[in-house]
Amino acid sequence: MKVLLINGSPRAKSNTGLGLLQMQKIFESEGIETEVLNIGNKDIRGCIACGRCGQAGKCVFDDLVNEAAEKFREADGLVVGSPVYYSAPNATVQAFLQRLFYSSHFDKTMKVGAGFVCARRGGTTASFDVLNKYFTISGMPVASSQYWNNIHGGAAGQAEEDAEGMQTLRVLARNMSFLIKSIALGKKEFGLPEKEEHLWTNFI
Repeated sequence: MKVLLINGSPRAKSNTGLGLLQMQKIFESEGIETEVLNIGNKDIRGCIACGRCGQAGKCVFDDLVNEAAEKFREADGLVVGSPVYYSAPNATVQAFLQRLFYSSHFDKTMKVGAGFVCARRGGTTASFDVLNKYFTISGMPVASSQYWNNIHGGAAGQAEEDAEGMQTLRVLARNMSFLIKSIALGKKEFGLPEKEEHLWTNFI
């Protein structure tokens, strides 16, 4: 079992990275393999809705997004950690997720998703909601914790002082581990839920 963790911070010693490290330690103690992908300092452009991925099976812009898609395909869970700069997940994270989810056409049903955000003070819950929407449109169960998944810190390392926030992420990782293991057992015993052909309804 494996979880792919996305670090959306561009900073080498980021508070977002500290949060991911808390989760990584729990996953590994639960026997779940982890891989961290740092995207915050990469040049990732947004989706242009060209539709080419429908034929090619991958994004027309052949960069870290396509590399991440293969890692995502093999993973049982996805964690996205993002800093909050101006009221939302940072622009690189949003461009990355839009292209990752739009251009990768493999079945994501029952892969477990979790997001968390880090801010000096405000904007966390709105940003947290943005991350969760990528999971819920893809048939991915969303792992939860004891509180909304956010940590607080401005200066480098400051999030370590947010005892409740770091505990929230540890609980999140334990709950996510339980979900991943439970889903694996359920798939073995019962299989995946029955699929219906998608019905598209457009309103003008």
